Amino acid sequence: MGSTTLTPPKTKPPRGTRLGKPGRSGDGFGWGDGHGFSGGPGGGWSVPARAYRTGMWLALGAIVMLFAAFTSALVVRRGISNDWVPTALPRILYLNTVILAASSLTLELGRRALTADLATQFSRWLYATAGLGIAFVAGQLTAWHQLAARGVYLATNPSSSFFYLLTAAHGVHLLGGIAALAYLCWRVAGFNSSRRTAVDVTAIYWHFMTGLWVYILVLLTARF
Repeated sequence: MGSTTLTPPKTKPPRGTRLGKPGRSGDGFGWGDGHGFSGGPGGGWSVPARAYRTGMWLALGAIVMLFAAFTSALVVRRGISNDWVPTALPRILYLNTVILAASSLTLELGRRALTADLATQFSRWLYATAGLGIAFVAGQLTAWHQLAARGVYLATNPSSSFFYLLTAAHGVHLLGGIAALAYLCWRVAGFNSSRRTAVDVTAIYWHFMTGLWVYILVLLTARF
């Protein structure tokens, strides 16, 4: 008699996973089972939503340390120099402040709409936030152009050097927030009140960028 080979029956992977790949029923990032990355039975692992928030706060702590170093350098350089000439800030910077503050407001309105499962309103507020963020960056570029037109460049004066340094560093970090908003806009159709980790983490970062900008503006206009 010939040998017989028994083939084990095929089973479907659990809902929320696709052959060990990230599933579709996860949190705001679209990963796993609502907690984070998730693998198959017995071999999977997950990251709770609080881990993403903790990671974000650690990243913000590093940014705080960076700008604290910039602040210390500015205060010391201003205090010991005889060549410090305050840079007259372009008026558009104050408009930019209003724009960035408005973007934080629209993002919060979007979060409230998401909590209420109002998908259309959430989408509108999210796109408004991204648009305001882009408008802020455009305003910063305009401010640099206005300074250059007045003959104020990076190496013109210690004051102008710190202006360009601080605003550029903030702008680069804000671009990271805009990238996060772009991701949310791309995935907006899949969000609901139970999948909001990405929205919450992005909001933490974005509100921090707004507060940081206000701090930078006060630092640049202070006379001490």
